[in-house]
Amino acid sequence: MKETAGNPLHLKSLNHISLVCRSIEESINFYTNVLGFIPIRRPGSFDFDGAWLFNYGIGIHLLQSEHPDNMPKKTEINPKDNHISFQCESMGAVEKKLKEMEIVYKRQRVEEGGIYVDQLFFHDPDGFMVEICNCDNLPVISLAGEMIRSCSRINLDIISQQQTPNMCSAVTQ
Repeated sequence: MKETAGNPLHLKSLNHISLVCRSIEESINFYTNVLGFIPIRRPGSFDFDGAWLFNYGIGIHLLQSEHPDNMPKKTEINPKDNHISFQCESMGAVEKKLKEMEIVYKRQRVEEGGIYVDQLFFHDPDGFMVEICNCDNLPVISLAGEMIRSCSRINLDIISQQQTPNMCSAVTQ
């Protein structure tokens, strides 16, 4: 593997996040029925309760708290809190489903250069924040101004019309 200053540990991708839970069963129910994760096998040599879930190229490892009654319960939805974010196909469909499931959420909109990103924030059963967004509307641009990842096709057209340098216009060539 090539040695680079930008990747000194030779990382390839994010593998999983681990979350300590009050109830493994409640968390499995949430992550499978709300977010669409699939339970997978975990090593049988583990001597503690937990579950592994996988989807969207990432794993979620649920760990049963040794002291579930002492875990703090977050009720305020604060978009600035620690969270994991998932990209979706339709914000309208997500919002409709959250309402049907009676999941309390907070809606937020961010604007950058005429491009809008919609965000929905809500908690898992233990108060860990989850965000659903259409964040791929925004291109990922390094502070040096280099395109790292392009944005959605719709916004390529908007940006091209604005003729904004160093945005998504380079990808349309």
